Amino acid sequence: QVQLVESGGGLVQPGGSLRLSCAASGYIFSIYAMDWYRQAPGKQRELVAVISSRSNTNYASSVKGRFAIARDNAKSTLYLQMNSLKPEDTAVYYCHSRIGVNDYWGQGTQVTVSS
Repeated sequence: QVQLVESGGGLVQPGGSLRLSCAASGYIFSIYAMDWYRQAPGKQRELVAVISSRSNTNYASSVKGRFAIARDNAKSTLYLQMNSLKPEDTAVYYCHSRIGVNDYWGQGTQVTVSS
């Protein structure tokens, strides 16, 4: 079955960096677009970044220029490099893929930006 497992979250100071990973299994990773979402306490889940099967990328305006989404099809792994982190980036980060009519989510990884 499809599984998405995130890792790499943690506590970081403002201005710091983190790299999130999402290991995918149970499907042909390379042919599907992948996304990163995040959800802060008391807020709706929001789309952060998208990467197509051809590695075309798109970003939310709030993270453009600071975050970079990438994929390694040989490892079936999705990444999110987060630089110049701000307290408002604090959230649970989820990887996501839509396969056919089904949405698949990872369990999430907590990112906390605080001094």
